[in-house]
Amino acid sequence: MADFYENEELEERVILVGVQTNEHDDTMSSLKELDELARTAGAEAICKIVQNRESVHPGTYIGKGKIEEVRELLYDLNATGIICDDELSPAQLHNLEQELECKVMDRTLLILDIFAQRAITKEGKIQVELAQLKYRQAHLVGLRSSLSRLGGGIGTRGPGEKKLEMDRRLIKNRLAQLNEELVQVRRHRELIRTSRKKGNMKVAAIVGYTNAGKSTLLNTLTGAGVLEEDQLFATLDPTTRVLDLPEKQQMLLTDTVGFIRKLPHHLIEAFRSTLEEACFADIIIHVVDASNPQMEEQMYIVYETLKELGVNDKKIITLFNKQDRIEEPQILRDFRADYTLKVSAKMGEGLEELKVLLEKILTENQIYLEYTFAYEDAGKIQLIRQNGKLISEEYVPEGIQVKAYVPKEIYGKLC
Repeated sequence: MADFYENEELEERVILVGVQTNEHDDTMSSLKELDELARTAGAEAICKIVQNRESVHPGTYIGKGKIEEVRELLYDLNATGIICDDELSPAQLHNLEQELECKVMDRTLLILDIFAQRAITKEGKIQVELAQLKYRQAHLVGLRSSLSRLGGGIGTRGPGEKKLEMDRRLIKNRLAQLNEELVQVRRHRELIRTSRKKGNMKVAAIVGYTNAGKSTLLNTLTGAGVLEEDQLFATLDPTTRVLDLPEKQQMLLTDTVGFIRKLPHHLIEAFRSTLEEACFADIIIHVVDASNPQMEEQMYIVYETLKELGVNDKKIITLFNKQDRIEEPQILRDFRADYTLKVSAKMGEGLEELKVLLEKILTENQIYLEYTFAYEDAGKIQLIRQNGKLISEEYVPEGIQVKAYVPKEIYGKLC
């Protein structure tokens, strides 16, 4: 693993720039989210600019007149750079820097920078560096002049940054090394999944838009102690904990990285092993911030990301979270979900109903069992307690009479 190198932190004042190519595009909402991303990365967004065009300018992202307007604003507002709301091509990045003579960033670089700050585990750091290098490999020409002027700030954090003049050959070699390390990490993750299957414990993956309350839900249900902040991507590395259900059944809950609009392809590829936790889960718990005006769009983005990951044929429970922030009653629907609940993960409201629902789903795929176990086989009853629903047990001369619901997977191990 590469070491982290500290760079001098700059107080960055940036102008946010977006292009609206369709009257139905909610570009201002996207810029508002970009503002939150900038704040999370440590920059202050002092102005937002939107240009209406039939398509983005292939050479400079925005047109010549808008470039002049941005140049004047940079001077008047004493801004240090701009952040564009889409991923820029190398030519767009290079040309904008030449025209504006300032630091130019895009949405992808901003998200990568936040991920670099949030990565804690070895796997997370490998995945972040891999995504960063793939981005820089594609933008090497444009980034070289930009990074050479920097003392620090957005885009300079994370591993692999000790040589700003890193060329394509070095990047290629480092990518090969990281991919090999990631293969080992994936093998380890697959071994964990295999051991879970042997234990017959069902898994529910918590997914949702970033800052919807996934970590708060995991903490409230299991006491996981995961970081909770009212910020985008407050947590990055997945966490798995055991959840005790009302009838003494148990299952695993796995928190996953939050989704966001225009999620960079580099990140989806680099974090595929982490995001695939949803693919191998038995149940998907979709957490929605019901207090967010963009709730419908955020739900759509989550489902599109799940589709891209190949998550199909899973039971989905949608939790309309943050009910404590809602003052007036709402009509909340999710036609893609099998079940919906109104909850407040922070206040604990609706979470007992969630546990009952999870138990109901587990029982649907279980077989009713009436059996008398010999006393030397008493250990099998513990297997029922962990993975099934033990209705009654009675000690008789012949052994232990049990009535229970058990998963199909362990039925053959019991009788």
